[in-house]
Amino acid sequence: MNKNDLIFNSKHIWHPYDSMENPLPCYPIISAKGIFLTLSNGKKLIDGMSSWWATIHGYNNPRLNNALKNQIKNVSHIMFGGIIHPAAISLCKKLISMTDKKLEHVFLADSGSVAIEIAMKIALQYWKKKDFEKKFFLTIKNGYHGDTFSAMSVSDPTNSMHQLYRNYLPTHFFADSPKSKFGKKWKKNDINSFENLIKKNFKKIAAVILEPIVQGAGGMKFYHPKYLKKVRSFCTDYKIPLILDEIATGFGRTGKLFAYEHANISPDILCLGKAMTGGTLTLSAVLTTKKISKKISNNHPGHLMHGPTFMANPLACAVATENLSILQENKWKKQVSNINKIFSKYLFAIKNHPMVYDVRILGAIAVIDCKKEINIKKIQYFFVQNGVWIRPFKKLIYIMPAYIIDERSLKKLISVMIESLNSRFFFI
Repeated sequence: MNKNDLIFNSKHIWHPYDSMENPLPCYPIISAKGIFLTLSNGKKLIDGMSSWWATIHGYNNPRLNNALKNQIKNVSHIMFGGIIHPAAISLCKKLISMTDKKLEHVFLADSGSVAIEIAMKIALQYWKKKDFEKKFFLTIKNGYHGDTFSAMSVSDPTNSMHQLYRNYLPTHFFADSPKSKFGKKWKKNDINSFENLIKKNFKKIAAVILEPIVQGAGGMKFYHPKYLKKVRSFCTDYKIPLILDEIATGFGRTGKLFAYEHANISPDILCLGKAMTGGTLTLSAVLTTKKISKKISNNHPGHLMHGPTFMANPLACAVATENLSILQENKWKKQVSNINKIFSKYLFAIKNHPMVYDVRILGAIAVIDCKKEINIKKIQYFFVQNGVWIRPFKKLIYIMPAYIIDERSLKKLISVMIESLNSRFFFI
């Protein structure tokens, strides 16, 4: 990749949440292996982001690569309408066996946002008779569920990246974000806002949708499992389906295979994605109960009204199956536990740093919540110069490395994060 390529990129290629007039610098990656990204100049960076939660077993994992090679010899893609293939069957068997036993039916889609759209469609069709009498969703503030329109509508309407679209989106019900933190004391009145909304509006609510335990792009906040347990109880009492968005948290990231296990509950509809293919190809899944799928199938029009072109892509299904096989060997439990111990040892020690508002750690996730907004351009350059890849946003410097990361590399990530706090040059 040469200088002209980078100029072309800055002039013509739009990157996520960036400007075409004054874009942030892009760093040219030509290869990746294990936990390392290699720049075009040969410099290696320790990846602290797992490509936004996805590459849990590292880049260029030989088992995942072989799964892709073996599948591509047979068929790389085929329509799923009226056709079934072995890779989809293998994947769905694993998903059903690994999640709650009540989640019997699987819809395979092609991205996390689309999984949320499908889950919301399932909830709406579950209630539909003549009209959509129940057409609203109940969620909590500071949530994030994706960038498509229905997903945006259940993301925080005022504090999220979707505020621009507020007047174009349906208006749903937003309870106050939980104040009781994970690992801290439970506050009984924390559920009051949610309780009041569900009691007052249950006849209008099609489903409750939440990110379990971890609120991701809405602020990287970790809340008390008791809150989720209470939500489950209210959903059961009022016979309202509970949708859990495990797209970011699923497959071990929080120290449990799924974050809802921290509260010992189960959802009625479950959304999965990101780490499902080990960061190789885009794929998502929506699982639901027989009760819900049966009612949809027995009511007009008699089927779920959704069908993506690349639904159940065989390549993605094959590599996801192998990725889940690696997880089922249970090495991830010790790996995540070791990451958590190192995080706790070094990051809790900086809670009193003058630039730090809070430090939050859960499983293989670490967050430094800063007192001031971060200058992304300047701090990103500093990180790259120091051999790490970390992508902050707003006031947050956070990492969620691959489970396979070694102790030395993890300490390097942490030390560079801490060092960045010492320069006011990196803050606005």
